[in-house]
Amino acid sequence: MPEMRFVIEWPSGEQQVCYSPSLVVKEHLDVGESYFIDDFVSRCRKALEIASERVLKKYGFPCSLARAEAARIASAAARFRGQSGAKVRVLKFVE
Repeated sequence: MPEMRFVIEWPSGEQQVCYSPSLVVKEHLDVGESYFIDDFVSRCRKALEIASERVLKKYGFPCSLARAEAARIASAAARFRGQSGAKVRVLKFVE
């Protein structure tokens, strides 16, 4: 199963490298696109849930790294929820 990373930029300008055990993230996010905070968290959570399910089907157990990454993204996003119009930009995919 090909894993990947995706680089994002928070509204503060801080960049973060995120992990996925599957390329499914590419079906939910687009490079160069900016997403409102809640939409971004929702897309990541969905993609990482699917990725974890794929690991479960292949190896017999879910991917704890995918679950942890979804939680890390949600935690980081919480800092910006009160900011009107705050968006996260997807900078690149790293395979």
